Amino acid sequence: MPNDNQKFQIPFIKMHGLGNDFLIIDCRKNDYQFSNAQIKLLGNRNLGVGFDQFVLMYNSEKDNAHVFLKFWNSDGSTSSTCGNATRCVADIIMNETGLDSVNIATSAEKIKCLKLDNGQISTNLGIPKTAWNDIPLSEKCDTRKLPIEGNPIATSIGNPHCTFFVENLNKFSISKIGQETEINQLFPEKTNVQIAEVVDESKIKVKVWERGSGITMASGSSACAVAYSAKRLNLTKESVKIILDGGVVDVHCKEDGVWVSGDIKYVFSGKISSLLFDDRNN
Repeated sequence: MPNDNQKFQIPFIKMHGLGNDFLIIDCRKNDYQFSNAQIKLLGNRNLGVGFDQFVLMYNSEKDNAHVFLKFWNSDGSTSSTCGNATRCVADIIMNETGLDSVNIATSAEKIKCLKLDNGQISTNLGIPKTAWNDIPLSEKCDTRKLPIEGNPIATSIGNPHCTFFVENLNKFSISKIGQETEINQLFPEKTNVQIAEVVDESKIKVKVWERGSGITMASGSSACAVAYSAKRLNLTKESVKIILDGGVVDVHCKEDGVWVSGDIKYVFSGKISSLLFDDRNN
């Protein structure tokens, strides 16, 4: 971001997937730069635009990828992947190109996205990792039963996830459990947290806490982590509906990875004024 007083504006798109919302900026022609403090300011719902994740789109240097994405949380911290944001960007690229199948690169992986007959975007977030050092955890342990009260299960879907399966979701506070678990010393890179109630073998109710953002109405990677963990514990079938505060996503655990599909919405487009940023925020 320039440090002079020149007035300029940066175009953006605001989108959400089931209430999990994003500020998306296209950097393919203009290499916009933001400091962590500026991202945090933009993420403030009173002083900026407000979002769960901040997404920058770049030209991809990876083979067969249509775009490369970088992600930040609303507190200015970085994230390596975001399933719902990827589905939103996939729709942008599909509208540009007319394609029904696109590949999106991130720092973690290359993600395949398909447009379904119902207009929803289905995204393959890859094969989850379950080894303790891949998640990563700070010590070797059984990732199906962590040495944390409640014995949650750990999974990596690009980012670390910790899932508590409970009998009654309403008896637990995602705010309390999320805050405590995100910074548990067992997770050196912090963790996303879910509380999940298995309704039956094809439905799970879920509350989500995202590291760096807090409570969110939905999360694609969290939905995948819960579905894969439930299958790993023999609680559900390979295909399940994940019922989130913002709505329902379908998750399919297949040999080539975990696929998640659901609605995405365009909210509005706008321009960020350079006058928002001053020397105190640089």
